[in-house]
Amino acid sequence: MTGTVIRSATQADLPALLEFEQGIVVAERPFDVTLKTGHINYYDLAEIMRSSNCEVVVVEQHGQIVASGFVEILTAKNHLRHDQYAHLCFMYVAPECRGHGLNKLVIDELIARSKARGISEVRLDVYAGNESAISAYEKAGFASHLIEMRKSI
Repeated sequence: MTGTVIRSATQADLPALLEFEQGIVVAERPFDVTLKTGHINYYDLAEIMRSSNCEVVVVEQHGQIVASGFVEILTAKNHLRHDQYAHLCFMYVAPECRGHGLNKLVIDELIARSKARGISEVRLDVYAGNESAISAYEKAGFASHLIEMRKSI
């Protein structure tokens, strides 16, 4: 991947990251009937980039941002073996760059940054029907752990 750089995101990256967020929303709408219609935001990306508990990374190819992700260090429930865990979010690869291992590159970087903080547990959320994302995460070593169920009443 000549010309590929992975780095921490900066405030200057925010316009591209906000576009990526909308790409995530569009991709996930078919899997979640509970999402509001119209424009929505999942994250306060500017605040996340300032948080000491989060690290946002981007992948650049030839000066253009083509992938992203962030890790948030969270406190685990008191009955679990670990005190804290890394929660991966905002995983996105531009459509024209998919299939080239960029998502795995982001995951590996976020895991390395989590390990550097002494974290030994990594989790992420994925919609049960999103088979392509599930497959990508399984290739990266993740396994299904818990299924959340819902019902409208």
